[in-house]
Amino acid sequence: MALLVHSHVPVDRSEVPWALRAGAISGIGAGIVFAVFEMVASAAMMGAGASFMPLRMIGAILLGPGALDPSYSIWAAGAAGLIVHLALSVVYGAVFAMILGGLRSATWDVLLGAAFGFALWLINFYLIAPMAFPWFLDANPVIQFVAHTILFGAVLGWLMWRSRESATPIGEAGV
Repeated sequence: MALLVHSHVPVDRSEVPWALRAGAISGIGAGIVFAVFEMVASAAMMGAGASFMPLRMIGAILLGPGALDPSYSIWAAGAAGLIVHLALSVVYGAVFAMILGGLRSATWDVLLGAAFGFALWLINFYLIAPMAFPWFLDANPVIQFVAHTILFGAVLGWLMWRSRESATPIGEAGV
């Protein structure tokens, strides 16, 4: 099925497995970029010892707020955080792939990815965290905005565009 440049075509039923797989893989890639940025930003702002704090905070989603205590095993909290973070990245990537459909422009894919990341930031930090995970309210909102919007969302959009470009036969890409 040839798609037009800059057009939006909903994901066809036959494309759903590909879209879910590409979204999941792109989500993992964007999630890794996000996590590395979060860890580097924490270390830069609070010292090298704080580099695992983002994974500890995410791990507390699964393990409870006790995982935030410095006496709690950093390896257990970090492993739980990594598992939860990558699982959410897979889910968010797959959802984004289904929403994205058939946009055929890197610019639009990246911009929509950034909008998706921005929406995740708003939902996660201003709806879910206050009710369920209040320790996230201690995170720097500017860092979180950048991490979610650019280093997850925009990267996710770019990775999805790259996935689609590498899967599109020559002559059908429209460029």
